Amino acid sequence: MELVIDINNLAIVFLTIGIAFTLTVLMAPGFIPMLHRFKFGQEVREEGPQSHLKKQGTPTMGGIMFLISGAAAAVMGFIAFGQAGNDALQVLFLMIGFGAVGFADDFLKIKKHNTDGLKPKQKLILQLLIALIFSVWAFYSVEEGHSQGRVYIPFTGNHDTALYIDLPVWLFVPFVIFVILGTDNGVNFTDGLDGLNGSVTAVVAGFFMMLGLANKTPGLSIVAAGILGGLLGYLLFNVFPAKVFMGDTGSLALGGFVAAAGVVSGMELYIPIFGFIYMIEVISVIIQVTYFKKTHGKRFFKMAPIHHHFELLGNSETRIAAAFTIVTMLLSAVSFLGAVYIR
Repeated sequence: MELVIDINNLAIVFLTIGIAFTLTVLMAPGFIPMLHRFKFGQEVREEGPQSHLKKQGTPTMGGIMFLISGAAAAVMGFIAFGQAGNDALQVLFLMIGFGAVGFADDFLKIKKHNTDGLKPKQKLILQLLIALIFSVWAFYSVEEGHSQGRVYIPFTGNHDTALYIDLPVWLFVPFVIFVILGTDNGVNFTDGLDGLNGSVTAVVAGFFMMLGLANKTPGLSIVAAGILGGLLGYLLFNVFPAKVFMGDTGSLALGGFVAAAGVVSGMELYIPIFGFIYMIEVISVIIQVTYFKKTHGKRFFKMAPIHHHFELLGNSETRIAAAFTIVTMLLSAVSFLGAVYIR
């Protein structure tokens, strides 16, 4: 298969990246000190690595920066393209909706001066409601090249020739909700080291940007480009030693973006591949908790999520972030080849 990309769409996408990056970089010098003034500082878990205690008070809720810049740049891209498309609007809806839940959680943590924000049931109910609206909207919005409830089977062909399953609404909705909550938790758990979540998810955003260009769904490409540009700007202030953290505002929003982009492109079953890091973070927590309960206090890993295990083995935050990002780059390339080139 010959990959053909519209040069106009490519230009709009790269312009969107540049705008989002620039907006984030321009926003940060004023926004980060503002977080300091309002005492929006990170509350560090006492049971976490001791080396992280020095991060107490580092400004959090920095995810607001790349959400605002990414969304604004995407809107400009839509204007340049001439339309947004349901897929793009759905991705923005889930991303901003989950970001709002994260904002409420962060705000309560700061107000209480501890690591307890929204109650788990409150957070779950809000996420379920947003995920339900998204999944029903995704099922009943049909655009050219997509059918209701379509899920592509990995490595069986490209966008036009792949094998797929068309799920009925009563299966599609719970399946998508499961995908959303699982992915969102994985992205949230990945936010534990300086530069880790931003770097990994920037690669995933790049994957969806290229996938949208290849499949001629420019709306998805434009949103992904906005997030990519916003994250690249944010990483200038988040790599070790971080001057700002994204908080749940950013991590839950990014989880919503990854899950929504996977659903609207029919790539739900590819998420464990390009999102392997997210998946292994969740699995490590499940293993740790289960093993701890079964053995009455013993631990399978030195600490979970797994990035803390590698940290306690003596690896630096930068080394772990680099390794996890490289793994994501390789698996995103495999996913892209499987979704675009294989007949």
